[in-house]
Amino acid sequence: MMTSQREQDIIESFIGVTDRLISDFDVLDLTTQLAQDCARLLDVAAVGLLLADAGGVLHLLAATSEEARRLEVFQLQRDEGPCLDCYQTGEPVSVPDLRTQIERWPRFTAVAKEQGFASVHAIPMRLRDDRLGALGLFGTAPGELNDGDLKLAQGLAHVASIAIVHAANTPQHSDVLTALKAAVAARSVVEMAKGVIAETQSVDTQEAFNRLRDHAHEHHQHLADVARSVVFDRELPMATGTPWPT
Repeated sequence: MMTSQREQDIIESFIGVTDRLISDFDVLDLTTQLAQDCARLLDVAAVGLLLADAGGVLHLLAATSEEARRLEVFQLQRDEGPCLDCYQTGEPVSVPDLRTQIERWPRFTAVAKEQGFASVHAIPMRLRDDRLGALGLFGTAPGELNDGDLKLAQGLAHVASIAIVHAANTPQHSDVLTALKAAVAARSVVEMAKGVIAETQSVDTQEAFNRLRDHAHEHHQHLADVARSVVFDRELPMATGTPWPT
């Protein structure tokens, strides 16, 4: 039976993730790729992935655009928005038209509009009874996600959850907390490295992250390891294909 191009893309996405899981994978790179896959496979413009630390405080782990990053960070700073509600309840939150939620999230809806978003869907990330975070799907026009897309988004969120916890040796509760702590700490140093690259090379933060990630791929390193070299040793990755100075 012939498969459509979209079905083939979905299959390749899941195969790519499972292939990474059997090797020494980079959890930050894998979750970034999953977020990009969500944006590519679903009818959304951007995706953000929020992860909780051991104290239940959410942190940004991945975002597919600077606009999505700003909106996710705003949610965290103002403690208001669909991804926070999704994490707190453990249930999906679907808002086809953000204009209907002004009273519920007045500050969030205003900033979402400024960033060009008109709809949002939040998918819970969890492992059994443990709530790990939320996957935010942002659209530039009002509209619902159909049941198939929502199920696909939940499947990708499950894969992201498994990947994060897989960083620990066994999926016991204490190891889940350890894995969450490690992922949040790794993302923190990546954010610092992005700032250093953006400032020293006069690029925006998205290009700074691209240079960081490209260098990690080229040299078969984890993103966090490259980020530490940038932050602590000032070894700065250049555009793709340009070696670091020696």
